[in-house]
Amino acid sequence: MKTIIHVDNSEFFRKLMKVFLMEQGFIGAYFSHGADALEAINREDVSVVITGMALSDMDGKEFIKRIYASSYRGPIIVLTSNNPEVEQQALENRGVKACISKAGAWQEKLLPYLTNV
Repeated sequence: MKTIIHVDNSEFFRKLMKVFLMEQGFIGAYFSHGADALEAINREDVSVVITGMALSDMDGKEFIKRIYASSYRGPIIVLTSNNPEVEQQALENRGVKACISKAGAWQEKLLPYLTNV
């Protein structure tokens, strides 16, 4: 089974994501450091990467840049506390599938991107 990688500096949000993914029947791996997530991406069968824009060791743009320097070519979804439209415009050339606001119903907005995992 493929793994969903989730990276975010917020322990609270990582716990929320873990519960959400488990309830949906997905296997997740959770990280606060982009470097640790990159190691997992290079060794795991990863289907989707979900990342925040603030990580413990780098910003989300740098993390995404490093992902695409690896062999991973799957979708990247950004969950952000910032304005998702602004983030989407800044990241559209980097292969980001979607930018979703952490405020509100992020689970409902995220789920359609996970249906084909």
